[in-house]
Amino acid sequence: MGQSSAGSHKVRNLLVGVSVLLVLYALAGFLMLPWWLEKELPNQLQERMGWQAQVSDIRFNPFLFSLEADAFSALDNDDRPVAAFEQLRVNLDVLQLARGVVGFDEIRLTKPDVRLDLLEDYSVNFARDWKRANPELAEDTSEPDAAETDPPKLYFGHLAIEEGRLLFRDFTQNDTVELQIEPLDLSVDDLATWSRGEDDSRYSIIAAIGDQILEWEGELSLNPLYSEGHVRFSDINYQTLAKYLTPHLPWALKAGRVTVESDYWLSNEGGFQLETSNGKLELKQLALALAEDIEEPALSLEALSVDGIGFDLAAQRARVGMVTIEQPFVSATRRADGRLDWQASLSSDEAKSEADGTQNAGQGFRWEVQGVELTKGRLFWRDEAAAQPAELELLDLAVTLGELSHRTDEPAAYELSTRLASGGQITAKGQLTPTPFNFEAALAGSGIALVAVEPYIQLGANVAVSDGLLSFDGNLDLDGQDAPVTGTFSGSAQVTDFDLRLPDQEGELVAWQLLRLAPVEFNVNPARLEIGTVTLEQPSLNVVREKGGAHNVERIVKSAPDAQTPEPSGDGATSGQAGGEPEFIFRIGELLVEGGSVGYTDRTLNPVFTTRFEALSGSVSGISNVPPQQGLVNLRGELAGGAPVTFRGTLGALGTDETSDLKLTMDGLALPVLSPYLGRYLGYTVDAGKLDLELDYQITGTNLKASNHLVLDQMRLGQSVASKEAVNAPVKLGLALLTDQQGIIKVDLPVEGDMTNPDFRIGQVVMRTFVNLLVKAAASPFSMLGSLADFAGFSSEELGRVSFVPGKIALADGEAEKIAALAKALNDRPDLLLSIRGAATPKADGLELLKERMRAAGEVSEQAWAQAQREYQAGERQLAPEALSQLAAKRGQAIHRLLIETHGVSGDQLFSLDTLQQTELDEQGNVIVPFTLDVR
Repeated sequence: MGQSSAGSHKVRNLLVGVSVLLVLYALAGFLMLPWWLEKELPNQLQERMGWQAQVSDIRFNPFLFSLEADAFSALDNDDRPVAAFEQLRVNLDVLQLARGVVGFDEIRLTKPDVRLDLLEDYSVNFARDWKRANPELAEDTSEPDAAETDPPKLYFGHLAIEEGRLLFRDFTQNDTVELQIEPLDLSVDDLATWSRGEDDSRYSIIAAIGDQILEWEGELSLNPLYSEGHVRFSDINYQTLAKYLTPHLPWALKAGRVTVESDYWLSNEGGFQLETSNGKLELKQLALALAEDIEEPALSLEALSVDGIGFDLAAQRARVGMVTIEQPFVSATRRADGRLDWQASLSSDEAKSEADGTQNAGQGFRWEVQGVELTKGRLFWRDEAAAQPAELELLDLAVTLGELSHRTDEPAAYELSTRLASGGQITAKGQLTPTPFNFEAALAGSGIALVAVEPYIQLGANVAVSDGLLSFDGNLDLDGQDAPVTGTFSGSAQVTDFDLRLPDQEGELVAWQLLRLAPVEFNVNPARLEIGTVTLEQPSLNVVREKGGAHNVERIVKSAPDAQTPEPSGDGATSGQAGGEPEFIFRIGELLVEGGSVGYTDRTLNPVFTTRFEALSGSVSGISNVPPQQGLVNLRGELAGGAPVTFRGTLGALGTDETSDLKLTMDGLALPVLSPYLGRYLGYTVDAGKLDLELDYQITGTNLKASNHLVLDQMRLGQSVASKEAVNAPVKLGLALLTDQQGIIKVDLPVEGDMTNPDFRIGQVVMRTFVNLLVKAAASPFSMLGSLADFAGFSSEELGRVSFVPGKIALADGEAEKIAALAKALNDRPDLLLSIRGAATPKADGLELLKERMRAAGEVSEQAWAQAQREYQAGERQLAPEALSQLAAKRGQAIHRLLIETHGVSGDQLFSLDTLQQTELDEQGNVIVPFTLDVR
């Protein structure tokens, strides 16, 4: 009984002891530990971090090993909030301690508020504060033992952060970047710090910056490091991107949102490994300006999406699925200095870095892109380096690229189509090989307005394109395997409704309804152009000679004052030629012209001369600059409203010394058309007449040898014209001398000269030659008569006079035939007027008259006659005053009657002049009676 009682006391005492211990344990856990923690936690944070911290309530359940803390907050040395939370709950798994594991069934942090600063030295504010508060520990940099580096075994059954907020500040940028991440939710289950085979933890993270969401979930192992899961960043706006891209991007983001997601796998076993798959990228409403102070974007797009993105770090390989670009817009400007505005926005260091990156990119890296598809694109190009700023805009740009990869020697297929805002469409389809470069394209364009490229045409030509549409269709093949690039284009092209003008001149300069080239073969290197047939329908050319003497076509090609003329090489070929062949070779099989016209206006004349060559049709075949060449010319048309013109001949190789033999004939040109030109040189207008031409031109190199046969029918001069260039000669007489009985003038005018001589103008030379012929005829009319007809062997000088026997009215021997020849000339040229001046001479005629008077008185001895001669010559014996004048008058009357009565010369062509009593003697001593020619 006593033993039983003693045992009972022991049990009771044990229970009491245990109860006391439990009470003490409970008091220590429920009361003492929370009290101590509430007191010590701020002290430790002040000592270890330099923070001023406070917590409103800490609760600990010693039986459940759970800890709860409420309303924690801390300020750093700058009295700025650095960390806070609404509630922290920690449940310790004590059973894990038996296995040497610090395990937590749950750690839950509610509404944490943390400020994380990334400092200029890329450390964080937490590390900085710890180093400030613990300088002696911060200076201890000794390497820990290997055993000390083994991580403790920690296990987390469930780790959660709910409704968190993180203020992230980045001081590494020029301007401080602040990101407010709220809410921040984190969930991690079954996480351990040691390897557990296949038992990996699961995690998920959801964070937001406004409406920008980060979603991250998957599996995680800390030892060895391993993770596999899915990450998604949704609707990241351009302001967030700009905070980090602005220091590295030379351009300014103005708008845009990005969503990116991917599956991933990473591990550090056998080296760090990272793989991604099923990645997607979506970029919406992007706008990029060239500078922050520029509002107008230089690049924008409605949407860009990329799927099938995959990356393998170990294998150095990336894979990309289809890249889709919707409604992109790109604006580019070439400035007056030749630099692009995109390039000019880069600093020199950025440009060099970009160039270096381009050169080194892709070494040992493999990549593949399934394809690219671009729709509804727009490209705006402005060129301020042109004479006049050029603007081109492409609309509805659609581009499709086939598979691309690091294997740059494999071709990639492409298709392109677009339309120009100024009018027209362009399509291209083919394949491209980057290295060695090869470009193949089936090209087509229709209705392309040439007005859009006018500023580029004006770089080398002073012209304005008023109208014109370009169309083409063909195949282009470029090969850059060897330098220089070689290539060919084969196809056809045409330009319709073309209208080219001088900028400061009204009216067309060059125009046509259709210019078609088919087929076309062009070789890039060596340069060669071959065209089968050139069809030119209704071409029109208007040439104007301005008042200063220059022609409008001379102003088309702009001069290059700084250009240096290349010195000829020793063999006569230019430095760019090989074997005498031209640098650029061209051949045209046939040129067909239909309904062409050429207008010519000469404003140096008063009145202004204008005419037109119309209905030009025909062909020119075998056009080339490579000898030997024998082309054929066969053209026809009408000049000045009805005169038919034909142009035929052979054509040698252009630009060589081969001879071209060309013949032009024209019938029935109304001479009044040429009245302004004839008036300038003749001093008279032309009232009537027609002109026939036969021109035979031989052109060898730049030398011209021409035969000009002119037939003028019924040419009649009109009123006089005041002209400083008019000849001072009786041109009407010269014209009458050249005109035959039918009213026709036939003239051959040979011309020869160098066509490169600026003073040599074929039309002007022919005109002046004709005028000189008239002057010559007027100055020596009887010489001209002698050269125009067969006058029975008489010299041209003899036709201007007739000889009489001294003292007689009788013609000397042979003079009657001369009168007959002169009469024929007068009958053939009814506009000629012959003036006859009866003549006598005292020396020869006086002696004969004296002798006749002495004989009439009786026999005259030689002695008496000799005496009479001495007295007559001494003036001691004289004739009757009227004797010589009567003889002279009778001689003129005799010639007048002979021409009318014997030879049928019209009396209105003959005029008698006052007598001449001091005429000359011919070689035979006969008395000369002179004639004078004139015109009605």
